[in-house]
Amino acid sequence: MSHDIVIRGGEIVDGSGTAAFHGDLAIDDGLISAVGKVDGKGEREIDATDHVVSPGFVDLHTHLDAQIGWDPLLTPVSWHGVTTALMGNCGVTFAPCKPTDQELLAGMMETVEDIPKHAILTGLPWDWEDYGGYLDALERLNPAVNVAGMVGHCAVRFYVMGERAVEEQASDDELKQMAEVVGNSLDKGAIGFSTNRYPPHKLPDGRSIPGTFADPKELVAIAEAVGPRNGLMQAVGADFDVLRKISDTTNGRVLFSYGTGPQEGSGETQAKHLARLCEGRDITAITQVRGSGFMFGLQSNLPVQGETWAKVREMDLQRRLNAINDPDTRAKLIEEGKAINSRFPLNNVYYLGHGDVPNYAAGPEASLQSMSEQAGEHWVETFIRVSQESNGRGLFNLRMFNQSLKELGDLFKSEHCFPSLGDAGAHVSQIMDAGWASFTVAHWIRETGLYTLEEGIRRLTSGPARVLGLNDRGTLKEGMRADVNVFDLSKVAERQPELVHDFPGGAPRYIQKSFGYKTTIVNGQVSLEDGEHTGVRAGTVLRHQA
Repeated sequence: MSHDIVIRGGEIVDGSGTAAFHGDLAIDDGLISAVGKVDGKGEREIDATDHVVSPGFVDLHTHLDAQIGWDPLLTPVSWHGVTTALMGNCGVTFAPCKPTDQELLAGMMETVEDIPKHAILTGLPWDWEDYGGYLDALERLNPAVNVAGMVGHCAVRFYVMGERAVEEQASDDELKQMAEVVGNSLDKGAIGFSTNRYPPHKLPDGRSIPGTFADPKELVAIAEAVGPRNGLMQAVGADFDVLRKISDTTNGRVLFSYGTGPQEGSGETQAKHLARLCEGRDITAITQVRGSGFMFGLQSNLPVQGETWAKVREMDLQRRLNAINDPDTRAKLIEEGKAINSRFPLNNVYYLGHGDVPNYAAGPEASLQSMSEQAGEHWVETFIRVSQESNGRGLFNLRMFNQSLKELGDLFKSEHCFPSLGDAGAHVSQIMDAGWASFTVAHWIRETGLYTLEEGIRRLTSGPARVLGLNDRGTLKEGMRADVNVFDLSKVAERQPELVHDFPGGAPRYIQKSFGYKTTIVNGQVSLEDGEHTGVRAGTVLRHQA
């Protein structure tokens, strides 16, 4: 018997959490057709000796809603073993949308998620009004990975309430209309509904985005439309009382973003709070897998305001290098830097190192404060020196969130908290967390052993697939969709981030490739080999089915 693909002799970790075993895997017609010992030959044979064979990873938090329009390869997540990505997070989506509101929604996405408005308006077809039409447009793009979408509260409010959506409470009739719009969106394929109650997320005019201060009864009314359809409710920035109200409405699935502080014991404390919240409820938390907040370096964002710094900021990388290598210019940059207090807490700013793999787990000795003290120089001098030594590629990472890996590890021990929150497609010139899955494999599985291989893979695959309501992906079982990774556990890692200008209009963004992935298969077709795209775009739009 022949097969389309046979993966030979790998360590199969099937995503269910059960023990790994040595064996083969066969794929036919986009489905897994055999697991264990496969006798028949494959039209294509993949040697998985000394490699792990796992389901493709599921990313629960992306903002690729716009980027998919001009980058259907969905980088960087597709470089990191992700075969399914959830869009429409944080309440900000491009549907439903009246034709007159396109610029409004694009402007909101720009200020909330740092995605250039020009890129959004020119990079998407904008040939839809309802959410089903948006998904139709995505299907025509032939994405490289599977995508699912949630309908966002901001768009729904604007669609029903117009300008009143920003600051006013909805009338009873408007509540009914919003619930109907959301229900229709799920009927047309949205996998759920997302809302955002984080006040710093602003519109271009400075007001908090629609829904931030909505009466919780509005979310309850929408949950009554989502729950019976077996949809997902996502709430960013919601307090525990709101999360309880949403969950208790229909006992449906609820997803929210969480985290921990740097103080000793905060991880265990947050895990205990989470356990009490989730008791008797289907609530899942996700959080960043390492310290995150803002990245800067000579190739990207510059850390000082000043006359000379402003001139350098207008230069490309080579001219910036020339500037800091010029003694007179360097002296002016240092003088201006010394005259201004840092806008960053230097003890929370960490150098990612010179190596091929960024050192996200570095200790206090790698903070910008410690580096400058050890060298007996001002931190601006340290920044310039490191920029010279790294040929302008050196990057510094401000750990605003999840500053302590030890405390984060204690939170990750919770059965209710999953690694995720890479924010791919958002804040593209400010952060690069899209390689979160590779960091989970490298750090939380291989280096620290916080997760066993089997449990870590479960949290990257079948666990988040269940949250999305997917029953045909996330495990390596006969009859399941063939989304598969083959990787070298000893080598998986993120590469150093780098700034490129490949968004529409030449807008900048960070990208980050990976090490260690031999093959990524999407719906039975080889999408990546040795970490590089094959040109095959076999992803599909995963439409919700109640």
